[in-house]
Amino acid sequence: MRGDDYRIVPYQLTGVKAAKLVKDGKLITYPSFPHGMPTTEAATINKDLLAFIKG
Repeated sequence: MRGDDYRIVPYQLTGVKAAKLVKDGKLITYPSFPHGMPTTEAATINKDLLAFIKG
């Protein structure tokens, strides 16, 4: 789970790369979500996280 507006650590160098390195990794990208997305976008993040866990 990554917001593509994360300015501290570049999206392409971390989110995309990490998803490729983890066996059966899945990357969910949220356009314009910032670093604090678990707080500012909790409803969206929690819904997707729960779906992934149940998946």
